[in-house]
Amino acid sequence: MATTVEPRPIVVPIEQRFVLFNIGWEGYEAMLKILGDRPIRTTYDRGNLELMSPSRAHEEAKYLLGCVIDTVTEELHIPRRGAGSTTWRREDLDRGLEPDACFYLANAERVRGKALDLSVDPPPDLAIEVDITRSSLDRMDVYAKLEVPEVWRYDGASLRIYLLQADGNYAESETSRSLPFLLPGEVARFLEQAGPMDHSEWGRQFRQWVRDELAARHRARAEGAEQP
Repeated sequence: MATTVEPRPIVVPIEQRFVLFNIGWEGYEAMLKILGDRPIRTTYDRGNLELMSPSRAHEEAKYLLGCVIDTVTEELHIPRRGAGSTTWRREDLDRGLEPDACFYLANAERVRGKALDLSVDPPPDLAIEVDITRSSLDRMDVYAKLEVPEVWRYDGASLRIYLLQADGNYAESETSRSLPFLLPGEVARFLEQAGPMDHSEWGRQFRQWVRDELAARHRARAEGAEQP
């Protein structure tokens, strides 16, 4: 008699999150020293500290989104200073976090070669936030208090762009302030295509698309802005 074998479900590693309450600023800084360079992302908000261990899907999305920014800025000759997952914190605001990736674009030259201090220097122009699972703390509020002008949030399927408004809150936008010629739907489409592909091949195809389509769009926009 034939034996029926039931297919086993694929187990996808999930992100692990832990929240420590009422630890204070000194406890936050002590935890940062303990963690060192370990791949643990932290969010600190007025005494409460979340520790998150990212999944492979999270890290892959982070990597690909970073490649998007790198490729676009390189091909279109846009100044860029990458700051990776730098810990941004301000004791006076009692808040801090690490983005998945962040970049200085408009302020790239302003921060070149500097040891940055958010009490006097600008925050990164663009931060990337991968939301495969949601944080227990309000990371967007922390970004807002740190005055990060633009945050890209990717949930594994769609990309949303949030721009900081004059009232100190974020509003979703159809276009990027830093890269207004690049649409979030286009980025999400390329990220979806990357799933089954070799990343080197994916990178070549994305770079070619930037050269063939995005460069012309960027030039047209720049020429339009120069006209009286």
